[in-house]
Amino acid sequence: MNEQPRRPRHLMDPDNPIRPVNDKSLTHVKQWVASVLVVFTVAHLVVGLVIGAVAIDPVYQSSRIGLCVIAAAFGVLGLGGGFLIHRRSPFTPWLILGILPSVVGLWLILR
Repeated sequence: MNEQPRRPRHLMDPDNPIRPVNDKSLTHVKQWVASVLVVFTVAHLVVGLVIGAVAIDPVYQSSRIGLCVIAAAFGVLGLGGGFLIHRRSPFTPWLILGILPSVVGLWLILR
């Protein structure tokens, strides 16, 4: 009898090369990776805008305040995008964290 030797489970079967994938777990990981990338990328942009606002000459006070307002808008949109990636409502109290760097920048500018 030509019975083939039993192949260990961790090796690929040439007759059936595709292994089943747990799509729910993979989707969950993809969501977390995407949301972390979105939130932290936008956070870097926001902090950069605030640093730029603080570095501008105080003669241009309205421009400094404008940059902080733009940074606050980006911060809120970035956090909302993170919630949307997880298919959750973006209207949450956590959005207040999006304006936190701008509030710190305004405090530094207006003191």
